[in-house]
Amino acid sequence: MLRKLVIAAVILAVVGGAAFWLLTMPQTVSAAALGPRQPDLANGRTMFIAGGCVGCHAVPDAEDKTRLGGGLALKSPFGTFYVPNISPDRVDGIGAWSEADFVTALSRGTAPDGRHFYPAFPYTSYQRMRIDDMRDLFAYLKTLPAVSGKVRDHDLPFPFSFRRAVGLWKLLYVDGKPFAPDPAKSAELNRGGYLVEGPGHCAECHSPRNFMGGIIAAQRFAGGPNPEGKGWIPNITPRGLGDWSDKDIAYLLESGQTLDGDTVGGSMAEVVRHTEQLAAEDRTAIAAYIKSLPPVEGPKPTKK
Repeated sequence: MLRKLVIAAVILAVVGGAAFWLLTMPQTVSAAALGPRQPDLANGRTMFIAGGCVGCHAVPDAEDKTRLGGGLALKSPFGTFYVPNISPDRVDGIGAWSEADFVTALSRGTAPDGRHFYPAFPYTSYQRMRIDDMRDLFAYLKTLPAVSGKVRDHDLPFPFSFRRAVGLWKLLYVDGKPFAPDPAKSAELNRGGYLVEGPGHCAECHSPRNFMGGIIAAQRFAGGPNPEGKGWIPNITPRGLGDWSDKDIAYLLESGQTLDGDTVGGSMAEVVRHTEQLAAEDRTAIAAYIKSLPPVEGPKPTKK
C-alpha cells in the first residue's frame, strides 16, 4: 500500500511539474511574423516620449537624459526592482537584440534569453501597442547613445525571486492583444485611448492592485497607493477629477499646472516632462479620452 502511495505521489509530482512547465512557458514573437518595414523615426520618437522611457531608464542624476543606462531602483511590496540598460550598447544594453526580441519584450514580457520579465516593466500596457509602433520605437532607441554598464540584479525575496512563476501571473494579465479602436468613437478619442492604454501606460500607476500585483479591473484609473510606498496616486476618472474639463487636463499635461494654480510633483512631474513634448493634438486626445472614462469610486487613502 505504501509503495502504491509513493508511486502515485511521484506520478502526480511529475504530471504537476510538466503542467507547470507548460503553463509557464514564455511566449515569443517570431521574426517571420514581422515582415519588411521602413522605420519611421519620427513616430518612434513619439512612442518614446509617450512611453516616458526616460523617466525610468535614464541613468539616475545624469544630465543627458538620452543615456538610457538604467539603474533606477523601484521599490514595491514584492521587493526592489532595478531598471535595466536599454541603450544600444551591444553588451550591456539592447544593441544586440533583434526587432523580434524587442517586440516580444513589449508584447509578451519575454527576454531574448527566454526568461520572463517581471511586470515592473509595464508590458501589460505595452502589449496594447501596434507592432509597427514598437518597431519604430526600437529603431529610434538605436539612434541614442550606447551606455556601458550592467545593472545589478533585482532584490526580491523568495518566492518572488522564482522568475518562472511569473508565467502563471501572465495567464491572467497578458494576452498580447493590441488596442482595438472603437468604430463608434471619434478618431480623437481612439487616438487618446491608444496613447493612454498603450504606450502611456497610465493605468499602471493610476489603478489599485490586488494581492498579486495585478490591476483591479473594476477600479481601473480610480487611483490607489503609490506602488513605491509613499503617497497616493489620484483617481483620474470623472469621479476623481470632478469639474476638470478636457482642456484643463490637456493644459496640465503641457504645463504641469493644476486648477488651483499649484504644480504637480513627484512622479507626475516626470510624466509632464514627457507629455509637454507631445504634439498638442495628442495631449488633447489623451485629455478627451480621460474625460470620457466612466466615473469609478476608488479606494480611500488610509490615515496614518
